[in-house]
Amino acid sequence: MESRRGPLKSAVPSNVVSPVRRCSRTACGRPAVATLTYVYADSTAVLGPLATYAEPHCYDLCAEHSERLTAPRGWEVVRLLDGSAPARPSGDDLEALANAVREAARPQERAAEAGGGARTADPMEVARRGHLRVLRSPDN
Repeated sequence: MESRRGPLKSAVPSNVVSPVRRCSRTACGRPAVATLTYVYADSTAVLGPLATYAEPHCYDLCAEHSERLTAPRGWEVVRLLDGSAPARPSGDDLEALANAVREAARPQERAAEAGGGARTADPMEVARRGHLRVLRSPDN
């Protein structure tokens, strides 16, 4: 159909899809840098790095909207580390991991003998959950 101004043209050809994902917020056209997902069972909003694929129940957000994100009252916002800068484990992290592997690999009989049949209280240990221990900082 032609009008007096000429043939009608689409602003974007239908066979071209933008390779850049945009912010899901209304009237925001900035590029998305993070993905927001809701975990309704836990009343938690999880904001992490931009997901590999656009999912129907996730929301892509630009840098500004991801920084200003708030959750409803009673909900928790969990912000995951940005994947663009890989976090390197510290020496303390690696040592704690090695100690946990050694302890988990120790046979139960030897562990009971070493503890005298019962667990000895470690003055550095603050709490325990399963095989994981929370240790007091050596500075305190």
